[in-house]
Amino acid sequence: MTPFSPRTRQTDGADGTGLTARDAMHAPGPQVDDHMAVDVALSVLIGARVPHLLLQDEDGRCAGLVTRAQLAAHRGGSWYSDRTRLRDIPLDRGPFTSSMAALGEAEAAMRDRTLDVSPVIDEHGYALGVLALMA
Repeated sequence: MTPFSPRTRQTDGADGTGLTARDAMHAPGPQVDDHMAVDVALSVLIGARVPHLLLQDEDGRCAGLVTRAQLAAHRGGSWYSDRTRLRDIPLDRGPFTSSMAALGEAEAAMRDRTLDVSPVIDEHGYALGVLALMA
């Protein structure tokens, strides 16, 4: 029997590997409130040198994920003002990947929705990490 790190849990996954999204996820990285201004969020993203930010609602639950490209595109729009909030721009707001989802099913769902990265959430909707597809 192969030993697993405390983070790795074996389940009977539909893909035959027994791995879940939780097993394959990466650390969530910076999480910001969805009422943050787009300019501030872009500064946080650049300063942290990360490809995306996870958004939290007023209760701390996952509210979405935003990338530098999304922020830059909305910042350049004619309707944009310095008061534009993250919650005001169109972005993926779920459904997000359950930490208990079989890895193969989670990856297939991401491909169906053309997502490169998806927040991994617990049963209460809090972000635990992110699942990224390999190119």
